[in-house]
Amino acid sequence: MKRIIMFFITVLIIAILSACSQSLSETADQEEHDEDSQGQERVEVIHESTKGKKVNEINLTARKTEWIISPDNTITAWTYNGTVPGETIRVKQGEVVRVNLKNELDEPVSIHWHGVPVPNTEDGIPGVTQDAVLPGNTYMYQFIANDPGTYWYHSHQNGVEQLDKGLYGTLIVEPSEVIDVDRDYTLVLDEWESGNSDGGMNMGDMHGNNHGEMHMKGMGMDGMDGHMESNGSPMMGHDMSSYDIFTINGKTYEANESLKVKEGDRVKLRFINAGYVAHQIHIPVEYQVTHVDGQAVNNPQVEKGSILEIAPGERYDIEFVADGQGDFTIDCHGEMEAAKDMRIDVVYEDGNNQKLDHKAPSGEINLATLGEPSQALFTLDDKFDIEYTMELGAKMDMNAEMGMIWTINGETYPNVPPFKVNKGDKVKVTLTNNSMDDSVHPMHLHGHFFQVLSKNGQPLEGSPIIKDTLNVKPGETYEVAFLANNPGNWLFHCHDLHHASSGMVAMVKYNHFDEFYKDTGKVDNRPE
Repeated sequence: MKRIIMFFITVLIIAILSACSQSLSETADQEEHDEDSQGQERVEVIHESTKGKKVNEINLTARKTEWIISPDNTITAWTYNGTVPGETIRVKQGEVVRVNLKNELDEPVSIHWHGVPVPNTEDGIPGVTQDAVLPGNTYMYQFIANDPGTYWYHSHQNGVEQLDKGLYGTLIVEPSEVIDVDRDYTLVLDEWESGNSDGGMNMGDMHGNNHGEMHMKGMGMDGMDGHMESNGSPMMGHDMSSYDIFTINGKTYEANESLKVKEGDRVKLRFINAGYVAHQIHIPVEYQVTHVDGQAVNNPQVEKGSILEIAPGERYDIEFVADGQGDFTIDCHGEMEAAKDMRIDVVYEDGNNQKLDHKAPSGEINLATLGEPSQALFTLDDKFDIEYTMELGAKMDMNAEMGMIWTINGETYPNVPPFKVNKGDKVKVTLTNNSMDDSVHPMHLHGHFFQVLSKNGQPLEGSPIIKDTLNVKPGETYEVAFLANNPGNWLFHCHDLHHASSGMVAMVKYNHFDEFYKDTGKVDNRPE
């Protein structure tokens, strides 16, 4: 018996020493990397010349709006320019985007350009790149739309609540060449609370993420806080069963207009997930996934009615040819009751109102085998200048607002050690989800695109996949790489903002960066 006990003690000691050795090794590597960079010139934020470029000037006003979300429900939403989603900004590649933000709300706000590698000054992060815009004040953002794709914008001031109330919009950057499609629709996915859900409410946090005030058939009702993973299972302090209305473009199925097509049309659908649940979208016709997070997929295969899972913050573009066989419905196959609201009809303008049978899905899109291989910026065999690990975890903490905290390498923001890089570095990051609550973590990197190199130790088999938001499920490990080509201080965080606001945020910081912002202390800056 003593031998068995000693054996287990020895194994435990070896494991602890191994972990400590790995941690010390990573710390030493980072310190050596910092030392190697001594003597380098200061690096500044990217400055872009707008001379000779077309300037698209847009005025956005953050304000409350009474918004009809379904035939029976009207909400007091927080909006940009009075709609959910906010006004669509559509520009051509290479053009200038100039946005004048006016805040008519009672709380500070900002705008973050999700997925767009803007200069650090324009990233819209209160307390990191700017002070949040106070009520009654204005602020100007300006950048050149260099990278075509499907993007979106949203407040990054107390985002867990402000996005919940509708403070987001879409940004489409068209390529300089003509897009070869006849119809181009953008579909924004989200979840809302009616306030009358009886399942899994967190009674200790009723003031929280309530998607605005909900009026049920004229009777005012405040929403409740909570969250749930995509399978609908509740967990301590993070139960989303109170989110009982799912929408596309701010409307339920009954309140939405159909998507009109003609026989022979090539149709592009741009899906954006502005919510906190990964949605399983069923497109019951043949289609191709042409872009992920706005970036092209090389020679994508034809999918035959497959499920497309879209996690919070992610975007997917799909295209199909309207073959004239009949109208059909795109719907959500999530397990929550509200999934039935997240559907929309595709209808032929000159059709005979015949509708295709809604067949069962043929499978699910696999990011690792999407498209065909081609030349990529990185490979697993590359020598990287610096490598980091991000162990995504969760801990019970009765002092925390939701009874739990979500961690990166065992720490919560702002105590997570920053990932330091030099301008020009080739950086590899290994992300592993070991969260004890079995939650998913859609990890979003600001200011950069990254290439997904491997999943669970296996190299990707298809097209190079370039993203800015990657959904890391329980037990999964991904290796990604990016080029440090945009100097600044950047967030790398979970886009389930319940997790981010409870700690799951890291910083990517450039060595020798010439700081341009200092917190004035006059604004309650809340970057998540």
